Amino acid sequence: MDAREFLDILHVAERLKDTPRHCTTSKRRTESVAEHSWRVALMALLLRHEFPDVDMDKVVDMCLIHDLGECFTGDIPVFRKTEADRETEDSMLASWVSSLPEGQSEDLASLYEEMDAQETQEAKLFKALDKLEAVIQHNESPLDTWEEHEYELNRTYAFDAVTFSDWLTTLRSCILDDTMEKIEREKELS
Repeated sequence: MDAREFLDILHVAERLKDTPRHCTTSKRRTESVAEHSWRVALMALLLRHEFPDVDMDKVVDMCLIHDLGECFTGDIPVFRKTEADRETEDSMLASWVSSLPEGQSEDLASLYEEMDAQETQEAKLFKALDKLEAVIQHNESPLDTWEEHEYELNRTYAFDAVTFSDWLTTLRSCILDDTMEKIEREKELS
């Protein structure tokens, strides 16, 4: 890869800094996709010792690239994303990945295949962290920024993604405790 190809890749990825996500931060600022991806990757890094048999470098890689398709389509929340939206994003991402220099194209395509198959511990851990980060961020955002359906979503989302790990199941339960405390606090204040 030459320097120009490297810069071209970075220029596409930079779009995620300006791509808003559905959720807000604790100070009410709309979160960017890049911020979400960064924290999912940080979660993986911090869990390295909890999952010693998992290739955590690969998990971090997955976390960093998982939303690159949103460079082309923007963020569509999981509860609004249609199959047509998924197909469009996947097609645009695959086209971009195949246009990259040979080594990068193969590396990213391989990671995306593994992530989509959801068969390896690495892919399962990445997917669980991606979903958990969204619920954690909702807990950190002001309750009045939640849509009505998100009360139930925050209670139920991602439990299916953590069943392969006792540690993650415990984490999801702690996140649920935080959700319930947040809702109760709001009721007391109103």
